[in-house]
Amino acid sequence: MSTKKTVAIRGMHCASCSLTIERALKKMEGVESAEVSYGTEKAKIVFDELKVDIAKMSKVIDPLGYTLVEEQPAAASMNMSAESMGMSESEHAAHLGLNQTKKEKLAELHQMKVMLFSVIPLAIVSLFLMGWDLFAQLKLVAEMSYATKEFFHHLMPLFATYTLFVVGKPYLLGLYRFIRYGKANMDTLIGMGTLAAFIYSFVVTAFEEQLRPFLNVDVTYYDVTIVVIAFIALGKYLEVRSKLKTGDAIEALLTLQAKTALVVRDGMEMELPLDQVVHGDILIVKPAGKIPVDGIVLEGASYVDEAMITGEPIPVSKSVNDRVIAGTMNTTGSVTMRATKIGAETMLARIIQMVEDAQGSKAPIQALADKISGVFVPIVLVIAFVSLGLWLILGTRAIGFSQALSIGLTCFVGVLVIACPCALGLATPTAIIVGVGKGAREGILIKDAATLEKLHQVNVVVVDKTGTITKGKPEVVGGTSDHDHLSILASLESKSEHPIATAIIAHAKANNIGVQAVTDFEVIKGKGLRGQIVGKEYFAGNTKLMEDLKLLLERQLIEAATLEGKTPVILATRSEILGIVYVADAIKPEAIEAVRALHKRGIKVVMLTGDHHNTAQFIATQAGIDDVVSEVMPADKLVKIKELQSLGNVVAMAGDGINDAPALAQADVGIAMGTGTDVAIESSGITLLGGDLSKLVKAIRLSEITMRGIKQNLFWAFFYNIVGIPLAAGLFYPFFGLLLNPIFAGAAMAFSSVSVVGNSLRLKTKKL
Repeated sequence: MSTKKTVAIRGMHCASCSLTIERALKKMEGVESAEVSYGTEKAKIVFDELKVDIAKMSKVIDPLGYTLVEEQPAAASMNMSAESMGMSESEHAAHLGLNQTKKEKLAELHQMKVMLFSVIPLAIVSLFLMGWDLFAQLKLVAEMSYATKEFFHHLMPLFATYTLFVVGKPYLLGLYRFIRYGKANMDTLIGMGTLAAFIYSFVVTAFEEQLRPFLNVDVTYYDVTIVVIAFIALGKYLEVRSKLKTGDAIEALLTLQAKTALVVRDGMEMELPLDQVVHGDILIVKPAGKIPVDGIVLEGASYVDEAMITGEPIPVSKSVNDRVIAGTMNTTGSVTMRATKIGAETMLARIIQMVEDAQGSKAPIQALADKISGVFVPIVLVIAFVSLGLWLILGTRAIGFSQALSIGLTCFVGVLVIACPCALGLATPTAIIVGVGKGAREGILIKDAATLEKLHQVNVVVVDKTGTITKGKPEVVGGTSDHDHLSILASLESKSEHPIATAIIAHAKANNIGVQAVTDFEVIKGKGLRGQIVGKEYFAGNTKLMEDLKLLLERQLIEAATLEGKTPVILATRSEILGIVYVADAIKPEAIEAVRALHKRGIKVVMLTGDHHNTAQFIATQAGIDDVVSEVMPADKLVKIKELQSLGNVVAMAGDGINDAPALAQADVGIAMGTGTDVAIESSGITLLGGDLSKLVKAIRLSEITMRGIKQNLFWAFFYNIVGIPLAAGLFYPFFGLLLNPIFAGAAMAFSSVSVVGNSLRLKTKKL
């Protein structure tokens, strides 16, 4: 039986690491697929548990310097919570692999900082000596005294030894693994380059007099070893620190979870840890308290700040029977609620899991970078050795062995140091991580990177009517009744459980219209209601009821309203009609703005609905929708999506019901309204929390800026390597006298990755 797991990976340093791990895992019997992300440092693995497990997989990659980390205790807690228990904040975070990873990263960052601070003084001394030597050649300063030269001549080997074998140990291990297992990565390149510079310098220093007739023994590369490793250590430190910032969206979501809940048991209020809350528990949430779990309000009323879940800044009114979400903030009144979803079942837990999955997924655009990264290191090794060989063979004839060896070694080390697949490997995942996190803050949940990449290409948006363009529940949208008549109508409807009655009562409450006592109440099946208020008989119902009472109606007015999808509720006595209230599923105000904004982007909007054609056409006209297909079954929606796709369109489908699931799955991009069903959400690539269609426009903008950031990152990563490697190999030296010092190569390599991460972080500042 196939099992899918996401596990953390320790020991990754570059993009080629992810490909090395992928290849090693895929070769194992029982592993069906493996997808490793350098950006999140995690692997998604599908495998047969009867043939292989995570421990066996970890043993295979352990000799290569990597370890798989499985969070088994937390996973067990999650399974338990799905049955009966809640999940504590720490367990929940551990299940997602977030807090532990953050803790490990902070520890790694501290260790890197210690190493960096120990090597910086050595690098400063090396740069000082290099500068002094350069200025002395230019006659800007006096030559260094013999005693000073001798002092540093014996000090630099000690500095270089510490730098290479202590600070540079990871790179030497990378070289060792390459020699033993044939697996090369960025560490291999740095280790080989700096070790070559060190060994050459050490040999020249140890056999100075013997080699003087053949070589310029005054030239050593201890400073190259020291400064290159220092620059790379600085670059990696800045990269790790920057990468921590890319995941702050999930960290912010994790901090939303309450730590305790005020539970009522056996008539007593008690504060319990969140993992002790069970389904059906009655909870009290006081003002300024966090909603601990998902649930339904039983008593009280308040305004709840749902900004971190939905992205909406204005608190939402909550009263009896309203749904409340874990992690949101109760602002004013005290409410009593029943727990319906706990632990990993809650909306917050699902959001965090969805965001993390999306951040760890690979966009199709990353495929090219992965292919190049896979062959990058071997090609660089070949280029380095070829450049050294050519300089020794051809250079010796032109400029002599000593100078040719010096230039050849400089090129060899320079090529190994400047070439790094990290910038290529970070180009896509860091932008995806930041983009998905930014979307989550705006109430836009993205399931995977492929969806985010595809979204900006959409040119047709198909929308369902109910719950997407309209609010999905009836409300009063007009009428001819005055205040007193509305009070009478609301009083009669208060005895009914019909959805139309709910709409009328809600309208009365919103307008501070009170209800009165009703006696002798009767439901007239299929037609309406009857009752007495203050001793007088009243009727409320449809046109059939009025016909039974033989009352005259304004037929044209009512029929016109009916064609617009409005349902008339008529209030009357036995002798006269007192007023009419129209109830309808009203259009969301933001839907009109969303359609207008989509049109500005050249995107066509099509509405699919099972409603009557006249109603659908009226709604479409009000919303400014281009095309309407009405009276369709769920299968018809699927056919329409396929038809639009066959015309060459990239189609997005927005819906909220079970009947929308097939069409959502078929569309190039499925968009679920967050107020809808779980089936619709599972079938879609994007979820708009709160059901706000205007967030679709923001999602498209998010896709655009994320893809632009990825393309910028890839351009500079490719450009940097295309220009840097030939320059380091000495290709321009015979023509222009240009030769790249390995020290500058190290600096360029180190900061290329930092610049890519920095460009991705810049996406945070973009306005959607």
